[in-house]
Amino acid sequence: MKQEILFGINPVREALRGNRKAFELFVQQAGPDQRIAKLAAMAEEQGIAVHRRERADLERLAGNPHHQGVVLRVAPFVYAELETFLIEAQQSDQKLFVLVLDGIQDPQNLGALIRSAACAGLQGVIIPKDRACGITPVVEKASAGAVETIPVIQVTNLVQTLERLKQAGCWVFGLTGDARQTIYQADYRGNLALVVGSEGDGIRPLVRKHCDLLVSIPHYGGVSSLNASVAGGVALFEAARQRSLP
Repeated sequence: MKQEILFGINPVREALRGNRKAFELFVQQAGPDQRIAKLAAMAEEQGIAVHRRERADLERLAGNPHHQGVVLRVAPFVYAELETFLIEAQQSDQKLFVLVLDGIQDPQNLGALIRSAACAGLQGVIIPKDRACGITPVVEKASAGAVETIPVIQVTNLVQTLERLKQAGCWVFGLTGDARQTIYQADYRGNLALVVGSEGDGIRPLVRKHCDLLVSIPHYGGVSSLNASVAGGVALFEAARQRSLP
């Protein structure tokens, strides 16, 4: 069976809490860190072997110095299926709210956007298969383990996916810097798919054409644009604020 390496306190904790099969936990040998001790106890309760190693050994296992003293060997990440996701969403009593990412290539941005989506109460995140970052250990670390708490759906054709979301009753809003209507003037209280574009080019023209409404974030200083993950987070929480109103 193929295996992946996760590292970091939060990603490892969420993986142990979730449904992904875990094989081995490696923890740093020195230092009385209660968080690491709790993770080791969680793993042992689940029958997962726990190995104690020096920090340098963990860095070699993780391929990254920011492992926080824990490395977990797990089964590969499993993406959710779009149709299954939509069926389950329609059976719930909540209005659909998903984040659609058009070509995010930086793993830090992808992880931050997934974390924001999970915190804002979205039901899922949709990413394209090509010309975009997928779920990697770096993304899991940047999301603080949020990828284990919210379905991530990977699709081959983003335009067709937007049309399928419309068939499911969603309005599709695109976040773009040149839209006349701001995020504070839009109504997010229905079934909603919010599209956030790539770091450099934003939403691609064909994807943009399939948006029902384009919205922008007003700027008050001299810098002309926001980081993709920051812009997405601002828009997501304005939508979440509206959707929480009576």
